[in-house]
Amino acid sequence: MYDIPRVSLKGKVSEQEWLTRKELAACYRLLVMHGWDDLIHTHVSARIPGTDDLLINAFGLTFEEVTASNLVKIDVEGNILDKDSPFDINPAGFTIHSAVHKARHEDQCAMHLHHPDAIAVASLEHGLRPYSQYAAFALASISYHGYEGLAVEHDEIARLQADLGNANFMLLRNHGALTMGLTIGDAFMHMYDLIRACEIQVKLLNSNENIIEVEQSVIDGIKAQASVVHTGMTGGQKTWPAMVRRVKRVYPDFDD
Repeated sequence: MYDIPRVSLKGKVSEQEWLTRKELAACYRLLVMHGWDDLIHTHVSARIPGTDDLLINAFGLTFEEVTASNLVKIDVEGNILDKDSPFDINPAGFTIHSAVHKARHEDQCAMHLHHPDAIAVASLEHGLRPYSQYAAFALASISYHGYEGLAVEHDEIARLQADLGNANFMLLRNHGALTMGLTIGDAFMHMYDLIRACEIQVKLLNSNENIIEVEQSVIDGIKAQASVVHTGMTGGQKTWPAMVRRVKRVYPDFDD
């Protein structure tokens, strides 16, 4: 009950799969370092490039227990492909991730979290407001999905896909946040901005001052700028490797 089965896939999978496993495991540890985990709940999934196979965390492990080897490989229908794996997956987590990966073949990574401030903002009638630069980045590509209970019903998939559309940021009403990315690093950068935006908005809810909003014309023109910040050589391509190095200093076992 208390011991985690030890598995090692190093040298037993393709180089591309192993790299994806290492980056995804690093992402899980990074979420712990930011305090964004929620017991054993929520998920980050990543497609192995060149395949339709997905990697997701084993149900029952905390994020700081996730390693490159104990990530579970599944197909888009939720079937576990590692027949010798001692781990299962969370059906609710799979419903959300299956839906978005089927709809967004170009994106490698989907990240779903239950950050309290994201839930708070998602529960407000008007959702995310343009109160900060972080919010402007998110508002340039955001969508919403209504709460339907635990995400285990298959017929919710089509509605979730329709609500997501081409957005990279989604607030799940009364539930949490979802971001998409062409890479694991991109999805993390998107979530970083979304959570920062929600944190700032929640702080401002207690203010009696008039709040200056970012103008819509600025938001309309900021998407191209945001792509440079998140994915260009001045942004994501520099930030994500730095984040992985940070993980390696704190959790040297993540790539076991």
